[in-house]
Amino acid sequence: MTRPQRDDEFRLEIADLAFGGIGVGRHDGFVVFVPDTAPGDVVDVRVRRARRRFADADLLEVVQAGPDRIDAPCPYVPRCGGCRLQHVDYPRQAEAKQAQIAEHLARIGHLPDVEVRPIDHALERFGYRNKMEYSAAPDDTGEFTLGFHQRGRWDRVIGLDACLLATPAGNAVRDHVRAWGRREGIAAYDQREQAGFFRHLVVREGVRSGELLVTVVTAPGGDDVVDSLARELMGEIDGIVGVLHAINDGVAETTQGLPTRIVVGRDWFTERVLDVSLRLSAPSFFQTNTVMTEVLYGRVAEAAGLDGGQVVFDLFAGVGSIGIALGRQAKAVVAIEIIPEAVEDARRNAEANGLVNHRALCGDVGKIMREHREELPRPDVVIVDPPRGGLSGRAVRRVLEVAAPTLVYVSCQPATFADNAARFIEGGYRLDWVQPVDMFPNTPHVEAVARFTMQAGA
Repeated sequence: MTRPQRDDEFRLEIADLAFGGIGVGRHDGFVVFVPDTAPGDVVDVRVRRARRRFADADLLEVVQAGPDRIDAPCPYVPRCGGCRLQHVDYPRQAEAKQAQIAEHLARIGHLPDVEVRPIDHALERFGYRNKMEYSAAPDDTGEFTLGFHQRGRWDRVIGLDACLLATPAGNAVRDHVRAWGRREGIAAYDQREQAGFFRHLVVREGVRSGELLVTVVTAPGGDDVVDSLARELMGEIDGIVGVLHAINDGVAETTQGLPTRIVVGRDWFTERVLDVSLRLSAPSFFQTNTVMTEVLYGRVAEAAGLDGGQVVFDLFAGVGSIGIALGRQAKAVVAIEIIPEAVEDARRNAEANGLVNHRALCGDVGKIMREHREELPRPDVVIVDPPRGGLSGRAVRRVLEVAAPTLVYVSCQPATFADNAARFIEGGYRLDWVQPVDMFPNTPHVEAVARFTMQAGA
């Protein structure tokens, strides 16, 4: 096996898709990763970076397209950093995501024999995102534009005429704000120069309710400018229930944790999932695909197996949607979430849905479970829905300490799930099955629901 060197050019066949939607092939036995390729492609590539065990290469030409390659419907592929799999036929996308979960369990968790069920396919391939975050930047002519960062570039934004993953409302708000910015001569923030005013536009949508919540993120100042935009949006676009103004005076490109004021309307919107009505505040997390969230929650209900007699812990609960959706089949639900606004949403949501058996606590999961262990009931079912980083070591220990007969894990990152799964098995659980759910078609991301059962005598 000969290791290629930087700038080497050669031809290879793509055998599979690795995590992240990147094609993988072998050159003289050496593993080579190539973005923008599909299984079966024969491609010419140039090595960008050579490491000890693998190389990263850039695609020069598709010599022969594989059977799974299609023409990406979006004109911004592959420049845009959002979609990595539009050029791959959907069934092959889904198959790759399912295989990647199994591969991570085997390689990271050392769990090669786990039952990974056939993936639940997305019900909508496009127009499914209920949350859009657009970055502002001057375009090549200096005009105000809104879009997404170019792949691999922190300092360049691709202006969009339409995003195929956004809903019509998500596209309409962006188009209106872009037209306003150009008409009013608004200075878009230039990340390289660290100068300008308008930084981000965030659009959140209740797909079932038709309500929209818009957040404008700017550099300090310009309240009167944003006030004028807010009034215009409220008057021109149906469904907007509130416009917020957040101030980012730092270097980091973020829309989270910023000082925020209500300009017009309110700072929350409503959504409906299954038979549950939800209030969602601006900072609160909610899945970005409403339709597939219902499929996901159905799988959680299957894994939990509630019959009305169980106490449920809903950890990393967000606005309480999972616990509330299952609450009528439970004896009691205890939700724990670290974001105060989300906890308040969870309490309001439980009340609005008539659940008197629901309690929401605010704080770090591991800390709350330790501090309240004497007063909390012993759970029969624990549901965890952590962020991409997975459960911390402390959170894993707290879950193992309560030793619930059933543990349901909702994963959004196969690698951290595999690591956590191995820790739970070491602690006495058996991993019964894993159900992948494709919440994010045309992107590399995948959700999964896993059921663990505490083994007798553990």
